[in-house]
Amino acid sequence: MSDLSNVNYSQIVEYSLDPIIIHTNLKIIYINQAAAAFFRTTIEEAIGLSPLDIFQEFSKAAIEKRIQSAYEQPMPVIEETVFRMDGTTVDIDLYCHPAPIGNQRAIQFIVWDITERKENENQQKEMQKQINELSLTLVPFTNEISVLPLVGSINEERARQLLDTIPMKVQKQKVECLIFDFSGIFSLDNLVADTLFNIVHVMSLLGVRSVITGLRPQLAKLSVDQGLNLSSTHSFATVKDAIGYFQGR
Repeated sequence: MSDLSNVNYSQIVEYSLDPIIIHTNLKIIYINQAAAAFFRTTIEEAIGLSPLDIFQEFSKAAIEKRIQSAYEQPMPVIEETVFRMDGTTVDIDLYCHPAPIGNQRAIQFIVWDITERKENENQQKEMQKQINELSLTLVPFTNEISVLPLVGSINEERARQLLDTIPMKVQKQKVECLIFDFSGIFSLDNLVADTLFNIVHVMSLLGVRSVITGLRPQLAKLSVDQGLNLSSTHSFATVKDAIGYFQGR
């Protein structure tokens, strides 16, 4: 077993690339160079300040409660938006745990910058929003025929949006035939498949003819496994084939 008795904890903290703050009784007693650089301050300026000062006002009560618990045990990582000393904000992951110094109780904050991760998440959300909007758009081909292009992954929320929105749009645009194009759909589960095919059923109740195109083998199998009756619904390989069928009639 290795001997850790000579390990210098202060050197480990100081040379860590992660911003680290040590505090007790809501007073900062130490920050490392990485924390000073991250919060755009100096070690001397930070000593004596309250660790609560970096948090937004509405978060302070919860953070203070969390700090009290952290004297006894490590607390799970949470996301927060905090202030730097120059007034700018930054998104972080925050981890805190007991860090007694001799007989003195203390807590160590470890901070990770998640700005890039949040930017990526926001970009993905925006992309998904655009996909959702596209999937709620009826593309008119003629006065009576429109196409509903289903794109991307379909989760339960999107399926519910379709079920709530499409019937109203169909009635508003006086669509007589709606082509459901599944060619852009790559994954969905049984519940989502059931919801999507329920839309086809609602269309029939509204007197609207439904046509399905681009049905992948996975979705076709799901429809069979769930006993979904599509016998009255025309199915074609592509939208072009479906439109050609109607033009030839």
